[in-house]
Amino acid sequence: MSSVCVASGLWTGAWQSFYDALMPRIVPITGVEDPGIAPFREVRERDLVGRDGHFIAEGEIVLRKLIASPRHRAVSLLLAEKRLERLAPVLAELPPDVPVFTAPQELLDTIAGFHLHRGMLALGQRLPDEGADALLAALPEKALVVVLVGIANHDNMGGLFRNAAGFGVDAVLLDPTSCDPLYRKAIRVSAGAVLDLPFARVDEDMLSLLDRHGLTAVSLSPSGREELADYVPPRRAALLFGAEGRGLPREMLERTTTLRIAMSPGFDSLNVATSSGIALYHFARGMAELRKAVMES
Repeated sequence: MSSVCVASGLWTGAWQSFYDALMPRIVPITGVEDPGIAPFREVRERDLVGRDGHFIAEGEIVLRKLIASPRHRAVSLLLAEKRLERLAPVLAELPPDVPVFTAPQELLDTIAGFHLHRGMLALGQRLPDEGADALLAALPEKALVVVLVGIANHDNMGGLFRNAAGFGVDAVLLDPTSCDPLYRKAIRVSAGAVLDLPFARVDEDMLSLLDRHGLTAVSLSPSGREELADYVPPRRAALLFGAEGRGLPREMLERTTTLRIAMSPGFDSLNVATSSGIALYHFARGMAELRKAVMES
């Protein structure tokens, strides 16, 4: 017997073992009326009306984040049949009570209401959170927090979370007017970072909350009094970002240190997600240098 045949046989056996382990929770779907897939029907429309603590995650990267998340749990999955073999190792990590619905790609598109080229959707549930006070109380001695005010665009929300995760932010706070980070598009744009980073909504005065936890509030604004490049980040900082156009409320700007990004004449602002990437890089680098100086002293 050739080595190729042996290798092929080993792979087939490994796949069969995975499949056998998953069999109790694999549920083939033959029609759009199956009650088990109700949360996945017309996904775009349902996203607009909320999901009572549930959310939809899309794509393999996001699915992996969901399965590994300590703050959220997978409730059920809907996969194209052709994706089942590739995802078997990932699905094996699911709790045994999570059903995996499968369907041909054409039926999957009909269920979702659009062509689902990633071939997979997951229904997730956010576990009860401890609230902003408890979240900030658990921060390390050196901490960086992102505060989002009036962020209503889901693409921007996803980009902000992705940048926050990329530059080591410890937590994200949102005011009541910001959109839900667990909207499907925001999760996808964030590359699953929304499922990684702890976040909380804040109904009280944001700046009083930050002050109570020893965080220096720093606002990013085109009218900032200092240039970002000249600012030395403190050991505990909260970086505030507002909506494009109107920016942060004047009252917040008056009560915080304000920074601006130096730009070419005639251009005064960037997309908020882009601005956050520049500012967070500066803060992350500055705080890393601060840690190094402290350790060497």
